[in-house]
Amino acid sequence: MKYIILGLGHFGRSLAIHLTEQGHEVIAVDKSITIVEQLKDRITHTVCMDTTDREAMTSLPLKDCDAVIVAIGEDEGASLLTTALLKQLTVRRIIGRVVSELQKTVLQAMQIDEYIMPEEEAAERLAMRLDNADIIDSFKVSDRYSIVETRVPGQYVGMTLKDANLTNTYKVIVLTTVKAYEKQVKGKTVTYKEASGIASSDTVLSENDLLVLFGELSNIQRLIQKSD
Repeated sequence: MKYIILGLGHFGRSLAIHLTEQGHEVIAVDKSITIVEQLKDRITHTVCMDTTDREAMTSLPLKDCDAVIVAIGEDEGASLLTTALLKQLTVRRIIGRVVSELQKTVLQAMQIDEYIMPEEEAAERLAMRLDNADIIDSFKVSDRYSIVETRVPGQYVGMTLKDANLTNTYKVIVLTTVKAYEKQVKGKTVTYKEASGIASSDTVLSENDLLVLFGELSNIQRLIQKSD
């Protein structure tokens, strides 16, 4: 797939590098020639350009890409002007980065339905981890439902999901189990995770495995707290 990422701050550059590593074609744009030069060997294409300049922007293959991500965070004015320009150029899929509630309101007024709030999402995930040491990671699906990665509770080690009966007891769904293992890479210890596939009633819960749970956060927390 082909993506255009506008703005190469910490968020934009990380997104562009990850997408490139995953095999996608990425055109990454920033007004700083220094940043563009630094990243040219890590991203498919890098371009130095003012994203608020209509003539410059029309030189990009906006109609041929799968999505344009406005990753500008430091300059809200430039971010909104860039987004407005993309709307004028009838780009079919625009994803905006939001750093304030006012900016979110303006994007909604522009009928931008897809937006991300990376700082808020990261803070929320960290707060959940700090609140409960057994939560490894989490993702909020909606106001009610979350996906949470947590350690297998000790009392369920060696049991199958059928025997553990977590769905009926706690009203949560086990999506998969994950095994974590360490590997030496260039002299450093790196932790890798490998999912076992879609969980079934015969899935065995092993010691040191991680559970990926879906459900209401209150029910997931009830399961974790009951296991303490």
